[in-house]
Amino acid sequence: MPLDPAAKTIIDMLVQNMPQVETMDDAAEARRLVREARPPMGDPEPVGSSTDRTIPGPAGPIPVRVYTPLQPAGAPAPGIVFFHGGGWVICDLDSHDAQCRMMTNAVGAVVVSVDYRLAPEHKFPAAAEDCYAATQWTAEHASELGVDPARLAVAGDSAGGNLSGAVALMARDRGGPALAYQLMIYPVIDSSAARNDYPSKADNGKDYFLTTEAMDWYRNHYVPEGDDGTHPYLSPKFADVLSGLPPAYIVTAEFDPLRDEGEEYGRLLQAAGVPVIIERVDGMFHGFFGMGALLEPAKQCNETVFAAMRAALTS
Repeated sequence: MPLDPAAKTIIDMLVQNMPQVETMDDAAEARRLVREARPPMGDPEPVGSSTDRTIPGPAGPIPVRVYTPLQPAGAPAPGIVFFHGGGWVICDLDSHDAQCRMMTNAVGAVVVSVDYRLAPEHKFPAAAEDCYAATQWTAEHASELGVDPARLAVAGDSAGGNLSGAVALMARDRGGPALAYQLMIYPVIDSSAARNDYPSKADNGKDYFLTTEAMDWYRNHYVPEGDDGTHPYLSPKFADVLSGLPPAYIVTAEFDPLRDEGEEYGRLLQAAGVPVIIERVDGMFHGFFGMGALLEPAKQCNETVFAAMRAALTS
């Protein structure tokens, strides 16, 4: 179907107001400009609590923000460890605060949002190791957080979706913690030399906010020089074995350059016997998921995804 007219209006506004990171040499400056360009979010959705704290990490303290739902489903609650998007280079706890508030209330779960180390100052595997450490910490502190460790999930969008897939693999390979679910919202799955061979990279590589050129900019900041990008904790599709992973929900957008690699990963998981829902949202673009107040398809997708998570984590 064609690009949703409301989505087109938002893309035009974003292109006009957001910096084009692929033209910038300084990642720190890109972060600053992106923060300044964020549109005002209005009053935040009320939650039971939102607490900033630091937890131990592999290279020093990791900032996290812990959310509890406004109306808890019961104690202990499910837990969701959330990893923000931003190409491993930009964004932070504040950029995804609204999404985490919505998630904690809609799922009835405690959400731990992770401010992992960013590239290029900290290249792969820094972000993945921080996210895995935060997931371990959440499981180990489940009682303190009011979380049922048997109902622990990971979730994230874009680069955060990549990190969700990586942490699911790491938890399986390293003997825990046990994960009950993984949500990957338009994830980055392939950072190899063949990353731009997917048809969606050509069809949607420009004019739809996220560009293939920008994705290469992000990738080149995160992936160490000379690395072929095929490590499974960087490109989950290259894992030798995909069985034994938690059930997954993969969201893609019709006009997203990352669409095809996310859907391919879903099919690979299905072939390995992992229960997977793959939902392509027609007429939408990369970044739509957090825009439920502006886009009806985003609102509907939010409701469907969170209902599925709630069912999976409360059964």
